[in-house]
Amino acid sequence: MKFDTPAGINPIDQERVVGQPHTRVEGPLKVTGRATYAYEYHDVGPNVAYGVMRGAGIAKGRITAIDVREAEAAPGVLLVLTYQNVPKQATSGRGAVPQLQGPEIKHFDQSVAFVVAETFEQARAAANLVRIDYAQVKGAFELAQVKDQGEPVRGAPDVRKGDFAGAFAKARFKVDETYTTPDESHAMMEPQASIALWEGDKLTVRTSHQIVHWATRGIAATLQIPESDVRVITPYVGGGFGSKLYLYSDPILAALAARQLGRPVKVALTRPQIFNHTSHRPATIQRVRLAADGDGKLTAVGHMTWSGNLPGESSENASEQTKLMYGGENRLIETRLSVLDLPRGAAMRAPGEAVGLLALESAVDELAEKIGMDPVAFRIANDVQYDPSVGPSRPFSTRMLVECLRTGAEKFGWDQRNAKPGQVRDGDWLIGIGVASALRNNLVMPSGARVRMGSDGMLIVETQMTDIGTGSYTVLAAVGAEMMGLPIERVQVRLGDSNFPKSAGSGGSWGANSAAAGLYYACENLRAALAQKAGFNSAEVVFEGGNIIAGGRSISLGEAAGPDGVVAEGEATFGDLTEKYAQAGFGAHFIEAGVNIHTGEVRVRRALSVCAAGRIINPVAARSQCLGGVTMGIGAALMEECVVDKRFGYFVNHDLGEYHVPVHADIPDIDVVFLDELDDKSSPIKAKGVGELGICGVGGAVANAVYNACGVRVREFPITMDKILPGLPRYDA
Repeated sequence: MKFDTPAGINPIDQERVVGQPHTRVEGPLKVTGRATYAYEYHDVGPNVAYGVMRGAGIAKGRITAIDVREAEAAPGVLLVLTYQNVPKQATSGRGAVPQLQGPEIKHFDQSVAFVVAETFEQARAAANLVRIDYAQVKGAFELAQVKDQGEPVRGAPDVRKGDFAGAFAKARFKVDETYTTPDESHAMMEPQASIALWEGDKLTVRTSHQIVHWATRGIAATLQIPESDVRVITPYVGGGFGSKLYLYSDPILAALAARQLGRPVKVALTRPQIFNHTSHRPATIQRVRLAADGDGKLTAVGHMTWSGNLPGESSENASEQTKLMYGGENRLIETRLSVLDLPRGAAMRAPGEAVGLLALESAVDELAEKIGMDPVAFRIANDVQYDPSVGPSRPFSTRMLVECLRTGAEKFGWDQRNAKPGQVRDGDWLIGIGVASALRNNLVMPSGARVRMGSDGMLIVETQMTDIGTGSYTVLAAVGAEMMGLPIERVQVRLGDSNFPKSAGSGGSWGANSAAAGLYYACENLRAALAQKAGFNSAEVVFEGGNIIAGGRSISLGEAAGPDGVVAEGEATFGDLTEKYAQAGFGAHFIEAGVNIHTGEVRVRRALSVCAAGRIINPVAARSQCLGGVTMGIGAALMEECVVDKRFGYFVNHDLGEYHVPVHADIPDIDVVFLDELDDKSSPIKAKGVGELGICGVGGAVANAVYNACGVRVREFPITMDKILPGLPRYDA
């Protein structure tokens, strides 16, 4: 069904199940260890072998010699693959990711050998026995040195509106500052892992991936076999944050080796390989220029972003949210991409907005201070109810930014904030409060589902949708229950199998809304089929309490389904409502931070996020998503950084001991508030994406709180002690 007109009143609006708090339906499986992740299948077939990928020891150059004799002679070794003997693969097209394709090295830890043995330990030991000589050439590893070579980005077109240069030049108040953000790692718990099994010409890959049909397509394209011959199974994914939107060496090399050996092969990437072999959030350099008149109205909005990546890869579009966030008639928004020889940069939670709002929201506070205006009031004064880069012809479907700011200010005690930095002290700590707005584009993707009502009155839902820890099982169970008039306990959800109908998958915050829309239409078809089978007029029936009710007659769903049950499918596709209306989730983050007067250490003391993201399908899961987003936002602001060895072109701190992410002691009490909102132009569910909204703007709020605490404005993220200490006033003990 094509969703191309705003949704009217429908069964979801009953909110008997949807919108109510639910603990995870799959939670008991996870906490008891019965939820099986990719590497944990131990019964996929006889004689499972173990593979270990060997990565390149240089970032740019070529292999001049490779000797596998010692590795092949090692105990238990079954196969050693290199570019010299790897089976033929497609080199491009339809998501192909060929491995071991030649002596050329394009980035550090690129796959250069694959060793398969009877045990993991044997494979790991033998992988270290592969002898490789390289001819290294100089690479580009530093964004600042190549940013001026940046090219425009097709997916992030420039915005030039009005006379930016003239308006900026004559403005009374202005800021012109550059902010930098570092490379960051997804650092999810579960590594990329795969098990490949061939049965004749049919390949089954159990893998950890966020979008099943992308994985199926990429594997089939690489191996040059029909997609119908590839089955991908990924029912539980132990985190992804965007890293598992893509395929890496593990499923491809496992499949190639399994076909050659005639037995299943399993492989998991090591933690260091996750940092350098897979993907990361690219570093950015951002120049933000804002100008305003005396009453605090923006007259010029400029944001330019530079990032770098391997040839043919994507940019970190950190200027995109600036196209939508605030008013201002004169606008210049640009994105540029340069070539770097670092490992691949790709999507990481809220790509673009997460780091773009670090810069924009810091600059907004800097301008508000120059004007002498309260930062919350300044943001409210520059709210706009249409896409400011287009004009009134493209209104927002819903936009409750002002309500988020006002609600948050009241709940957080913003009126107690001292506007002058460095004035509030608690022992050895200077205390400050900061705010930032949040925006995340609302994206939707085609999504389908299959539903079956059995004679026992149980609803079974099948879809390729994945659960990466976001609560997909529970969200879809709630939608199915609401549509069929059942308690949530009477719904069984099956996910992550390419044998099921194609689904949006988990990415871009489109998953829950899109997959729920596909399920909505499948259930609509099931309702009609059951009503017809029971002899009802489908336009008059009510589904309630496990029964179909109409005209004074009632029949249970199980009885209506009969002994063979009733099956229906449905798919949601989306029309041009996203073009007619700007669609986004909005929020406001408030942070209280302490800065130690002696060391410059920063501690976040409390946090509040207020979000408006359409209908909240499951408040428990949505709150958890925002808690995780705030945690990641604090990490990005204060500690996360992939440190580049500029001599050799790799990330030095490639483990969770040296790549710092927030732990319990770093995270205070966080409060999350959702405002009541329905977006009838987003989907029949009237929801929006929420998974990435929680991280957007948090870092800016932290930076603003740090400045309010101690008067030091850090524009080079993360905000570490060495950047605060030089500007910190001396205090007596």
